[in-house]
Amino acid sequence: MVCDRPVVGVIDYRTGNSQSVRYALNSLGVPNRLLTSPADLDGIGRVILPGVGAAGTTMQYLSEAGWPEALRTRVVDGDMPFLGICVGLQILFETSEEQQATCLGWIPGTVRAFDGANVRVPQMGWNQVHRASTHPFLAGLPDEGHFYFVNSYYAEPADPADTAATTVHGVRFTSAVARGNIMATQFHTEKSGPLGLDLLERFAKTPQEELCPR
Repeated sequence: MVCDRPVVGVIDYRTGNSQSVRYALNSLGVPNRLLTSPADLDGIGRVILPGVGAAGTTMQYLSEAGWPEALRTRVVDGDMPFLGICVGLQILFETSEEQQATCLGWIPGTVRAFDGANVRVPQMGWNQVHRASTHPFLAGLPDEGHFYFVNSYYAEPADPADTAATTVHGVRFTSAVARGNIMATQFHTEKSGPLGLDLLERFAKTPQEELCPR
C-alpha cells in the first residue's frame, strides 16, 4: 500500500510494548491501529512489532496466533514496510541464544548474550548509536545520538550490509538493521526522546518509494 498517510499497525502480544508505541505515534499524528490477530492487517500500510521480553516466548505467542506466515506474506514476499523494536529486532534473525529460540529467519545471523563478566547485564539506559548505513530510514540520524536501551542480548548479522547502526556495550554490536522494507532498532524508539520520535515519524510518514530502496 503506497499513500501519503498509511495506517500503521502495531502488533499487540503478551510480551509487547504496544501501548507505548501507539502513544508515541498518536503524539506524532500518525494514524494507527492495534493488531491482535493477522485478520486485522486489512487496511494496514505499515506494521510495527514492538517487543519486551524473551525471544522464545515471543516466538511462541506469534506462532500460535499465525503471525509468522501472515507477516512473511505481507513483508518478505510483499513490500509492506516493517519496523521491529527491541525483541522485535532480535526475532528477525535465524536463532537466539535466549531460550535457544528459533526465530523468523528473515535476516541471516544469530542473537547472542552479552558477557556478564565484562559489562552490566542487562544494558539499561542511554547509549550512543553510530550510523553505519545509507538506508533512508536512518538518513536523519545524527552522529553519536543517544537512544534508550534495555537488552541482555544483541544481534550478530551474517552479512555486515544488514547492520544499519552500531553501539558499544562491552562489544560493538548491531543496534539497528535495515534491508529494503525491513527495518529494526534494538533501542526503544518510543522511549528515546526527540531522536527516537524522529525515527518513528520517518518510518510512518516517508513515502514508501523513498523509505524502502530495492
